[in-house]
Amino acid sequence: MASARPIADQSIVITGASSGIGLETARRAVKLGARVLLVSRNGEAMARIVAEIAGEAGAANFFAADVGDPEAMRAAAAHAVEGFGRIDTWINCAGVAIYARLKDTPFDEHERMFRTNYFGVVNGAQAALPYLEQSGGTLITIASIAADVPSPLLGAYSASKHAVKAYVESLRIELTIAKSPVRVTLVKPSGVDTPIGQHAANHMGAEALIPPPVYDPAIAAETILHLIKHPRREITIGGAGRANVLLSQHFPRALQHLSRFFVPALTDTRRPPTPGDNLDQPGDDGRVRSGVEHGRSFSLYTTLARHRGAAALALGTVAAAAFAARRVRAVARER
Repeated sequence: MASARPIADQSIVITGASSGIGLETARRAVKLGARVLLVSRNGEAMARIVAEIAGEAGAANFFAADVGDPEAMRAAAAHAVEGFGRIDTWINCAGVAIYARLKDTPFDEHERMFRTNYFGVVNGAQAALPYLEQSGGTLITIASIAADVPSPLLGAYSASKHAVKAYVESLRIELTIAKSPVRVTLVKPSGVDTPIGQHAANHMGAEALIPPPVYDPAIAAETILHLIKHPRREITIGGAGRANVLLSQHFPRALQHLSRFFVPALTDTRRPPTPGDNLDQPGDDGRVRSGVEHGRSFSLYTTLARHRGAAALALGTVAAAAFAARRVRAVARER
């Protein structure tokens, strides 16, 4: 399989690019010289963003579209090819959330979230694949550690990310069987300091918080840009997230007990919830960070995991496992 083009020679499409990880990745990619099409529902916010980064080394354009609309995704892909000549990398990054107990989650909200989080990935992949086949490109999908870990109060969100993981892994198998040149990568961030909490549908009566510990969006964006040039099957961002995955896989009962401490950390009862949500309409876009929390600026595990070397990966996994073991012992002492 041919190696990926340098980022400065890439044409990249990023969905969910008007805030959070998508926006941070778009800004950094353009700064490195890439041609980037930003896609989200908020055309007004993206017009401002494109104007702000116009002086960087690469080029930026935008296309207003709902990832839940398959025709709109096909139109976005065609627009990217019309403007940039090809698509080298397509990044599915759009996502919304609901903070609610599952028994209290309105069905219409649950269904709408799946339209964005799951069918947005499906529609993006279907639109991108014909062009990625031609360029030998890369399909990157941003899921979450929630793809591996169940979560109270974010149960519907976790279910959507589990579905994303299953779709991406099945798609990768089918493309491998077909001897497709397309690389397929799944990215699973831990909690990242983005505005997703303020944008979420919130039924908890208090301001939503990102599941702790929280990482800075720069870590996620740097990892995604690394994967453009050095594709991987999947990667977890944040050692704490990897520890949670290990707990879920090997110590599910311990994770259940830990959840009683986890739930209070998902809301700030001192503040009312941010009014409104972005399930059906664009939110207050244009921000990378929440402005409420402060994410960790470094992750040793993620730095090691970016490298293919077995020793680096083993060291990172051992570190995450040790962290998980400490959490298990802490739960045991509480019982």
